[in-house]
Amino acid sequence: MVMRGKMLAVWIIILLLNAARGREVCYKRLGCFSDSPPWAGIPGRQLAGLPHSPDAVNTNFLLYTRDNMVKYQRISATNSSIIKASNFRAHRKTRFIIHGHLAGADLPWLTSICRFMFHSEDVNCILTDWRDGSSGLYTDAVNNVRIVGAELEYLVNFLEKEYGYSPANIHFIGHSLGAHVAGEAGRRKPGIGRITGLDPAGPLFQYTPTMVRLDPSDAKFVDIIHTHAGHLFFDFGILQTCGHLDFYPNGGKRMPGCSQLRVPPATRDINDLMRAYGSFGCGHKRSLRYYAESIITPNGFAGYQCDTYQQFVLGDCFPCPEEGCPLMGHHADKFLRKTEKEHQKVYLNTGSSPPYARWRKEIHVKVCAPETMKGNIDIALTGTNGFRKKYTIDKGTFKPGNTYLNYIDTEISGNISKVEFLWKKQLGHADRGCMGAEEVRIISGENGNMSVFCGCGAVQPSKWQALALC
Repeated sequence: MVMRGKMLAVWIIILLLNAARGREVCYKRLGCFSDSPPWAGIPGRQLAGLPHSPDAVNTNFLLYTRDNMVKYQRISATNSSIIKASNFRAHRKTRFIIHGHLAGADLPWLTSICRFMFHSEDVNCILTDWRDGSSGLYTDAVNNVRIVGAELEYLVNFLEKEYGYSPANIHFIGHSLGAHVAGEAGRRKPGIGRITGLDPAGPLFQYTPTMVRLDPSDAKFVDIIHTHAGHLFFDFGILQTCGHLDFYPNGGKRMPGCSQLRVPPATRDINDLMRAYGSFGCGHKRSLRYYAESIITPNGFAGYQCDTYQQFVLGDCFPCPEEGCPLMGHHADKFLRKTEKEHQKVYLNTGSSPPYARWRKEIHVKVCAPETMKGNIDIALTGTNGFRKKYTIDKGTFKPGNTYLNYIDTEISGNISKVEFLWKKQLGHADRGCMGAEEVRIISGENGNMSVFCGCGAVQPSKWQALALC
C-alpha cells in the first residue's frame, strides 16, 4: 500500500509538470508552437488551445506595385519562380499591410493604403491576407497570430537569401491583431526597419509580457496610433505604450464622429463581444483612416509630446520644439528623435470627418470696449486658399483691454490671409454697447510663427469686424 501511494504521488507530479509545460505542435517550415506561459494561462491572457495549422490559416501575400495598382499578384516563399515572375523589385522598400480580426469590410481600405503610397513613392506593397485564420472566434485568431508572424518571417528570410534583401528595408503596418502579427514577425526576425501598429488589439494583450505582444524591441522603429484604447474588457485597442512613439489622437479613447459602444455589463465572453461589436468599431477603425490620409497629407497630423492629454489641451506642450514635432502616420519616421527613447507619448486632435488632419494654433484676442461686457467671442479665419471657418475663443465676462486665449485645431494649413471678429451678447444682458478686437495674434504650432492682425473700433453684437495684418 505504501508503495502504491508513492507511485500515485509520482504520477501526479509528472502530470502536473506536463500540464505546466503545456502542449506543443510543430510544422516543418515554421517550427513549433506551444500553449505554455506566456502564451496562455497568465493574468490578462486566460487563453486555451494551440494555433491552427498553416494550411488552415492559409496566409496569402498579395503584391501591389505601380505596375499593378488594381490587380494583385499572389507571391509565395515556397515557390521562388512566382516571385521572380512578379513585379516585386529588390531595389524598392517593401511595406506589408496586415489586417486584424473580422477584417472583410476593411480590405478595400487596406488596398487603398497601397494605392495612396504609389502617388508619392515606388514601393512593393504587400497585403497579408489571413482571413481564414482570423474570421472565426477571437480567441482562435489570437492563437493564429503566431502562425502568420512565422509566415512573414519565412518570407523575409527567403527575400534575404534569394535577393540579398535587407530586413531594414521592410515596414510592417498592422491593424488590431495585425499589429501583434507584425510584432511576432519582428520578434522572430531581428533587424526589421519599422513596424506601425494601428490601434493594436487590447483584449488578451494588454499588460501581458512583451514576448506575446508588439513592443519597441520588435523593430528598429515602432510607432503606434491608439484610437480605441482603454482599461475596460471590451475596448478594442491597447492603452499602454508599446512603441518608440505612441500617438494618442483625441486622447486615444474616443474619436470625434464615433458614438460610444454600449456593452451590457453582464456580457463578459470575449468571443461574444468581438463577434457583436468587432465589425463596426468606429473608433478602432479610425486608425486606418488616419494612416491612409497621412500618406497624402505629409505635413498634417503633427503631434505634441506631453505626459497627458490634459496637458496638451491646456497648451503646456505648445508649440513644437526647434527640431519639429513628430507626425502621426506614414511620415512618423521623419522625426529625428524618434528612437531617442521608448514609450514617448504624443497627442493631437483630429476632425470628426474627412479630411481628418488639423493644424493647431494659439489664438490671442485683445478686446476693446467702453465697459465690461458679457457674452461670447468668436473669430473666423480664412486661409490663402479661400477656406473660411469660425471658432469660439471664449465665453463669459470680457473687460476692456484684456487679452483672451484659446487653442484651436483648424482645417486650414499654411498662412491665414484674413481674420474676422464677432461677439454675441449674453442672453438677457441688457447692455447695448459695442465691443471689438483691437488685436488678434495667431501662433502656428508646427513652427511657432506668429501673425498679428489689428482691428479698428468696435461693433454691435452679431456684427462681423474685419481685421487687417498690422
